[in-house]
Amino acid sequence: MLRIARPCLAGLCLPALLLCSSPGSTATPEVYLPQANSNWFAAAQETLHKNLSLEPVKDRAKNIILFVGDGMGVSTVTASRIFEGQSLGMVGEEHVLSWEMFPNVALSKTYNVNQQVPDSAGTATAFMTGVKTKAGVISVDQSVTRGDCRSSRGHHTASFLELSEQRGLATGIVTTSRLTHATPATAYAHVPERDWESDVNIPQAEKAAGCKDIALQLLEFPYGNGIEVAFGGGRENFLPVSFIDGEGGEGKRADKRNLIEEWKKKHPDGKYIWNEAMLNKLSAHSTGPVLGLFDASHMPFEADRAEELAAGPSLAAMTEKALQILQRHSEGYFLLVEAALVDKGHHAGSAYRALTETVGLAEAVDKAVKMTSRNDTLIIVTADHSHTLTMGGAPTRGNPILGKVVANDNGGEAKTEYEKALDNKPYTTLGYYSGPGARVKGNRADVHNTDTSAKNFKQPALVPLQEGTHAGEDVAVYARGPSAHLIRGVVEQNFLFHVMVHAARF
Repeated sequence: MLRIARPCLAGLCLPALLLCSSPGSTATPEVYLPQANSNWFAAAQETLHKNLSLEPVKDRAKNIILFVGDGMGVSTVTASRIFEGQSLGMVGEEHVLSWEMFPNVALSKTYNVNQQVPDSAGTATAFMTGVKTKAGVISVDQSVTRGDCRSSRGHHTASFLELSEQRGLATGIVTTSRLTHATPATAYAHVPERDWESDVNIPQAEKAAGCKDIALQLLEFPYGNGIEVAFGGGRENFLPVSFIDGEGGEGKRADKRNLIEEWKKKHPDGKYIWNEAMLNKLSAHSTGPVLGLFDASHMPFEADRAEELAAGPSLAAMTEKALQILQRHSEGYFLLVEAALVDKGHHAGSAYRALTETVGLAEAVDKAVKMTSRNDTLIIVTADHSHTLTMGGAPTRGNPILGKVVANDNGGEAKTEYEKALDNKPYTTLGYYSGPGARVKGNRADVHNTDTSAKNFKQPALVPLQEGTHAGEDVAVYARGPSAHLIRGVVEQNFLFHVMVHAARF
């Protein structure tokens, strides 16, 4: 190993000097490097020694937590890191998100078997069931025709949550989307069409063929003791059309069934909650399962929670409460946590909202890290797919990540004016390939006097679409705990299921 010497005389370091050992000696030579006194050099050496001392945990994982940032590509992680750092008063780039301190990282290939750029149903099915499948289908294999109920018979794929229940583990789902939305649905439902969230969404012929909607499948979940904790939005899919919920939202079910009341009867020892105050009052020591439906549809963006009269709890608060409940089960648990609205922010062309949701996920991961031990709990953080967010333009160090580009002068110092494009207009550091921020007609907007850091600003885009599209590049996977050392290299997305199965010793 290289040994670094820092010879100095009267505070003045000598020129670079190689100190060689004598011929035939096995001693490691010392090398003097003039950069060794740099803070960057010292920090890198510290990281090196920390990594050298880290031993993989090869014991069984008693608990497994899978965090999914929906649409959280690498560019989103980088921009969110800077965004949070700057919000904390830092320059920004030096900051790290909670999962970026995990020792193991890999890249995951996200394509669906029939689609180069994937959707969430196919990608979530991959990491929840261990096989890749088509876009738009939920926990069924690739032989299924999308939207065809008969084709899905005999082609269901068992999810890791279902296996966990069968092996005696407690299970939980936390999401900021509807509980019946694509990613959480892959944990407990099996349908050839992701949009069949309520009975009203299923064509009559497909109902007659025997397919059940996703909300009904949550109610009828057949394995183990049932799902111990389920937090998210989506009340409308559990309530009949004639029903008005506590916040004035209307039900959607055409079959006139009230699945919430049916859930209560099925679980007389359980608790149903629907607002933040009820979550806060919920005791971690209470017995029985808990169903929390905090919105009629998707939950509000974190950026908008303060303005909502009944916004519901944050992702971090739901994660903390779910872990408190699951940790009372001595056999261990599996928890799926989805920051679903990262994706919704990107679709809307709102980098502010997408980055704020990512920071919210970092807070939830931090809660989980503090509440668990790497000796018995495997934590994986990943994304189902990426989005077309880009970051570029050579902005100076510390330039506001949501701001307009200020470049450096020839001496390497920040200029006093915004950088101009060929149309003599400034441009933002962040932008999208596609989305609502593009202009259909006319010249590019002049953002010189526009507050591009405002939460309602839509980042410029190239291709004009009502919604931004997903992106197809690999996403990162971060892991710590038992079997985390298996997360390395470039892997197919369905490999994550196999790591979890190995870690749990199923």
